Amino acid sequence: MAPPDRTSVGGIDRRTAWVLVGAAGLLLVVLAVWSVPWDWLPGQTLRPPRASDVFSEEQIARAEAYARSVRYLSWASLAVSLAAAAVLGFTPLGARMTRRLAGGRPWWVAALVGTLGFCLVVRVVTLPFALVIRSRNLDAGLTTQTIGPWAWDRTLSFLLSFVVSVVLVLLVVGAARRSPRWWFLAVAGAAVLLTFLVSFVYPVVVEPLFNRFTPLQDGALRSSILRLAAREGVQVDDVLVADASRRTTTLNAYVSGFGGTRRVVLYDNLLEDLPPSQIRSVVAHELGHARHHDVLLGTGLASVGVLAGIGLLALALDTGTVRRRADVRGPADPAVAALVLAGVAWAGFLVSPVENTVSRSIEARADRAAVEATKDPAAFARLQRELALHSLADPTPPRLSQFWFGSHPTVLQRLGIATAVSGETAPR
Repeated sequence: MAPPDRTSVGGIDRRTAWVLVGAAGLLLVVLAVWSVPWDWLPGQTLRPPRASDVFSEEQIARAEAYARSVRYLSWASLAVSLAAAAVLGFTPLGARMTRRLAGGRPWWVAALVGTLGFCLVVRVVTLPFALVIRSRNLDAGLTTQTIGPWAWDRTLSFLLSFVVSVVLVLLVVGAARRSPRWWFLAVAGAAVLLTFLVSFVYPVVVEPLFNRFTPLQDGALRSSILRLAAREGVQVDDVLVADASRRTTTLNAYVSGFGGTRRVVLYDNLLEDLPPSQIRSVVAHELGHARHHDVLLGTGLASVGVLAGIGLLALALDTGTVRRRADVRGPADPAVAALVLAGVAWAGFLVSPVENTVSRSIEARADRAAVEATKDPAAFARLQRELALHSLADPTPPRLSQFWFGSHPTVLQRLGIATAVSGETAPR
């Protein structure tokens, strides 16, 4: 008797998959309503200043010209990447590419090479846009990085995205081969665990691939930062400095990780270009994230969203029309790699407005926390102005662009927050 076909279609328990989607969706809504600070200014109205009250006409024109050109290039790159993903995943082309590259090798090899082929195609078709954006950044003085280190950073970024993609595909195909009816439950559980694991280890595993980190030197600034953290009730063992100036001239700081891997990181050029009062304002913003456990909040919301996404993916892969159009036999067929990754890419694009709406609300709360903690709204306002000037941020981006892609409030909105919290007008 011939062995059973491990890639044959075996329908999932669709009722359970729908329950997973519904339960995860309901939990996501409940968590978002309960934990996300939707009201940027509780009890107050946000009144951003006019751009002309903060920046000169020349500064506004320069920022708008740069932002416009890069915005259109970024949109074009995104459109091309989504189109390439759709052609590979939603037609037989991706499955045929996988089968040709695999050449009858074991299923896990086929899944790996299919994923690699998909990722390479998407990266290659968007490379021209990345090169033009790099040229724009060089012309604008936003970077001094030469082509070699830039290409190396791009390669590392590609390898990381490939690893994440191939882990997902191997989970789907491997679980479906072992349990055709319930595979999505195993994948959902593993994906949630991996989401938390990646968020936890990212600061100590991934970030060092792109930057070198050193402790902030002893001195008045470090002492004042640690006092501020203690006053805000945030445990900070150290503040790290990243050598970001070898890559960019923009100023930035961030908090990443949670628990034992939580860290506050300052760009080295931020320390060089800003006075101590503004640096403390940056740190106070990041401490606001830490005090409200925003990294953990984002990770939790993402993990619940992953549960719903895996359920929807299972339902899609169980649909005959989808399988026929993609020329795959089901989730246990390693040729499904392109279909899975195309679905993830389009899902990411479609949920971007929701993710960024949540992100803007969390950032607005951290802005309020910075003003309240430092009691120095003037320093906060000058900081936001300097950050915008250094990055050539458009003070009034198109509403649709800000809604879909804006992860932070605009500079004018942030100045409006400072004015509302302090009652003082933002200085020019």
